[in-house]
Amino acid sequence: MQDKEEMTSLVTVEKKLNSQGYTHDFTVRGGRLCTMDDDSARTYSPEETTIIDYFRFEGESNPDDMAILYAVETSDGTKGTISSAYGTYANEDVDKFILHVESLGKNLVKGKK
Repeated sequence: MQDKEEMTSLVTVEKKLNSQGYTHDFTVRGGRLCTMDDDSARTYSPEETTIIDYFRFEGESNPDDMAILYAVETSDGTKGTISSAYGTYANEDVDKFILHVESLGKNLVKGKK
């Protein structure tokens, strides 16, 4: 990974992660992580998912621009990203799912992101 100082924009981080094989865009449906690929949609439980790293983004001019991007890998080796906003715009399904996923990169403490 690049130095965190250089990884300040969501686009920059997504490009870097993509170059490292994190090519799938994930979402959460029904309490399961889902690939958003039309041709081969797959789903994973929290136990089949590991957070490799995460990146927080804070809007300089608008607190509503705060977001978090997770780099995740599944038990079958599928690598990708999933994101959520903070506060009012947070994706509650993603947040609930992430609380149950093991984190290799950093410790996520319930209530702190």
